[in-house]
Amino acid sequence: MKPVSQSQAAYSSPHLVEPGVAKSTSPHIMTQQQPPWPSPISSSSSNPRGKCWLILVLMAVLPLVADVGALPFLFTHIKPQINWTQPEMESWVIEEQPRSIEPHLEPVLHPNRTHRALSSDSTDAEFLQRLVSIRHNQTASSRMLWYDVAGGDGLVYPPFVDKALKLLNLKQVAFEIENSVMSKVTCTACRAGAGMLQHQIQSGKTDAELIRMITDYCTNLNIQSARVCQGVAQLFGSELIYVLKRVNLSPDELCSFVIGDGCADVYNPYHEWEVIFPPVPKPPRLPDLPIPMEAAPFFKVLHISDTHYDPHYAEGSNADCNEPLCCRLSSGRPATPNAAAGKWGDYRKCDTPKRTVDHMLSHIAETHKDIDYILWTGDLPPHDVWNQTKEENLAIIKDTVKQMVEMFPGVPIFPALGNHESAPVNSFPPPYVNQVDISISWLYDELDIQWRRWLPQSVTHTVRRGAFYSVLVRPGFRIISLNMNYCNNKNWWLLLNSTDPATELQWFIYELQSAEFSNEKVHVIGHIPPGHSDCLKVWSRNFYKIISRYESTVTAQFYGHTHYDEFEMFYDPHDLNHPNGIAYIGPSVSPYYDLNPGYRIYYVDGDHDATTRLVIDHESWIMNLKEANLYGYPIWYKLYTARAAYNMKALRPSDWNNLLNELTNNQELFELYYKYYWKNSPARPTCDAECKKRLICDCRSGRSHDRKHFCAEVESKIDEESSKSWKSWFYKGLTNSAEDRTEEPAPTTDGYGPFDVVIVNVGG
Repeated sequence: MKPVSQSQAAYSSPHLVEPGVAKSTSPHIMTQQQPPWPSPISSSSSNPRGKCWLILVLMAVLPLVADVGALPFLFTHIKPQINWTQPEMESWVIEEQPRSIEPHLEPVLHPNRTHRALSSDSTDAEFLQRLVSIRHNQTASSRMLWYDVAGGDGLVYPPFVDKALKLLNLKQVAFEIENSVMSKVTCTACRAGAGMLQHQIQSGKTDAELIRMITDYCTNLNIQSARVCQGVAQLFGSELIYVLKRVNLSPDELCSFVIGDGCADVYNPYHEWEVIFPPVPKPPRLPDLPIPMEAAPFFKVLHISDTHYDPHYAEGSNADCNEPLCCRLSSGRPATPNAAAGKWGDYRKCDTPKRTVDHMLSHIAETHKDIDYILWTGDLPPHDVWNQTKEENLAIIKDTVKQMVEMFPGVPIFPALGNHESAPVNSFPPPYVNQVDISISWLYDELDIQWRRWLPQSVTHTVRRGAFYSVLVRPGFRIISLNMNYCNNKNWWLLLNSTDPATELQWFIYELQSAEFSNEKVHVIGHIPPGHSDCLKVWSRNFYKIISRYESTVTAQFYGHTHYDEFEMFYDPHDLNHPNGIAYIGPSVSPYYDLNPGYRIYYVDGDHDATTRLVIDHESWIMNLKEANLYGYPIWYKLYTARAAYNMKALRPSDWNNLLNELTNNQELFELYYKYYWKNSPARPTCDAECKKRLICDCRSGRSHDRKHFCAEVESKIDEESSKSWKSWFYKGLTNSAEDRTEEPAPTTDGYGPFDVVIVNVGG
């Protein structure tokens, strides 16, 4: 075999490029100058949980617009020069990192199951050998990463990622501001505030002066309470100012990044980048996946997400406060008895009390004694994002990890990082931001220590680099955990450079290609769903291509973040009639807000010769919070089972796609889905035609900010059905009214009766 040179094996991770400097002409640089994807339709409510704190900071300086000389946003073509030092490039060679190649999960014989996980005379090596012998794409000789399509000796390892493109990347990213503290801030106001803040920075204001100014105006405008304004300015102001001093962006570009497409889809060629795929042909596509065998071995999997444990929750405190998080002693006294926080939680803006978390875990341990492994998809700290410290967030992480270890001894747990684990929230600097005071290593290093209770030593390098990892769970079955905060549009470090932060996606391709060669199936876990509006459009688009390329390898994805019980579909980018992936979005433990606490159980195709590693079925379990507070004791119960509730013969992508079509056409079925989406909350609002379009569109859109591409046909059908329903109701009402008349009314002077006049007017 031809030896691999150091230059061939090494690659450069994303680095900053000074504005105005031309891109490198290195062959490893991928330049994408094509127009962006079709402009998406702005949506206002995919996730009402996120707090658009950057808008708050920008809006705090809005009153200064009286100074006409301080309105650079009116002259966006004039951009001052930014003088700063480009950080040194780093080298991180993907294929030199340790990989998990030994099965991490030991099968357990559960007496309450009707089958054995493995026959007693079957070893892991023998089982793996059988999988290899029956794989569809078996070749006569072994293959290596990667093939050199140019010929020669054939086997070389070209670099996996291109160097970073330009530093400027802010484009669309739809921010969910509905029901958040920033809900009244408009795009125009954002532009004015951004321009004003940029002006103050350029005029030489110190960081302390800027933060004090932000605090004063936030308070004077009653945007929030004084302590929230002060906390936000202190926590977010320093990093925001640091970033804005190092980018050269117009207010239009900045607000397009912060608010999203609703504030104009500003095209920026420096924001366009593409991952590199190895020169390996995609395996032939099957017409449809096989249905998992009945009565075959399976894994029982627990999915917990968005715990948002609040150590300061206080029963009887004010649950109806005017801050982003209530139900604390600091929230004040309740004005009425109805405003008091419940014992087990509250439907208003309150997170999860410790007693509720304890009770849920005890219930799970007692009810589901045969759990094989756990998926834990992040967001452990509460929503007091103006009041958090690194020390407190780390303490919550340590406490919850300790609790999980004690409640589920010996059960493997596969965690993923949420956006609330950092302090401040959503702040996840890429590896090239390595200054001690702003580096994210304080969090990633501790995560490595805590997660190593369940994960093999081989994951240390990638966890400490970017909080992502890959673990071989069983022979032929791998779990990959992604850090979705590198697609988070609230992570303003991406303003500096969003080109594949931490080279995570290129590493992801390497892992999937290795899995494809080894005939492994992969489950992907993360926090923010890739199709959610909180995910950067360019990142989501690249991820979508990866899933399409490796559709025969990735058999399921699992996320949280939205707090709802839902799912996302993936399709062949060139054939929307071919569904090729499904992402399960698990319910939140936190009731924040208007929700019942919940968790999910999956049944995954297990160890046998014909295994698909598909999800066979899933159950959602909830606790009725209203009844728990009323009677003083919570009862957890199974809300529904997917296949039985929706009459699905399997949970393949094609089956979920069929369900989507039925949800569009069958109003009764949609209302059932809507009930489960809200976890049967009594506080759920009614859902009109616009609500229905949004929810079904969210399910179809595994690629963010591309609703026009995925949803036009669905929205048209719903509009048509809504119109028919309205007319049917209207005419039915008129007919009933006519039948109820006891006598014929006298004709009018124009020859029409009153009923006839109505009909004529409607027709006209």
